[in-house]
Amino acid sequence: MPIFWLTDEISFPDPHLASEEGILAVGGDLSVERLLLAYKIGLYPWFNPEDPILWWCPDPRFVVFPNEVKISKSMRPYFNQKKYTVTFDQNFKDVINGCQKIPRKGQTGSTWLTDTLKSSFIALHEMGICHSVEIWKEDELVGGLYGISMGKCFFGESMFAKAPNASKFGFITLAQKLEEKGYWFIDCQQPTDHLKRLGARGIPRAEFLSYLSKNEEEETKIGNWNDWLNN
Repeated sequence: MPIFWLTDEISFPDPHLASEEGILAVGGDLSVERLLLAYKIGLYPWFNPEDPILWWCPDPRFVVFPNEVKISKSMRPYFNQKKYTVTFDQNFKDVINGCQKIPRKGQTGSTWLTDTLKSSFIALHEMGICHSVEIWKEDELVGGLYGISMGKCFFGESMFAKAPNASKFGFITLAQKLEEKGYWFIDCQQPTDHLKRLGARGIPRAEFLSYLSKNEEEETKIGNWNDWLNN
């Protein structure tokens, strides 16, 4: 499959045309408008800061269906003993700053989360579309994750932890809350052992894009999620 070069126009080729590795296009920008379109049609940016922007749609696509999330035997005491507290959209900037310090597998050089990309995610959060999950031990932020919500799909971006199993605790809690709200899946983009242990699995790209086509008919819950997910 060819790899497409983007222009200043806010548009993308058909994601079904992505290469075997998952790359669809190169270039463009990281504006809020382009990111919104990208996630809507199943793309996400992933690139080294010194390189051009790469837009991906891998096959298979790694997702977690909320009703399939796994709570391992070692994780059960964390929930039974309520070792952590979880909030939503209470400290987005500290969460994304924590994630910025965590390198992605396969990424070289400095962090994949550039200041420009981070600024766009912050703008999406202020629009009520990008959401954070905070994990607390008493008054200390010990982990977090964030992602974009559209319709019945949550597009996870990154997570971090400073205490044992903190990010797992937050991810499992999020999955349980989203299941209650009727969400179809959490997009994890690419496979990691960490996510496999939580129940993530690959589905064909065509199936993933079919979900997104149907998702255009679903209403997006915009705004702060803390009260909504806890009711």
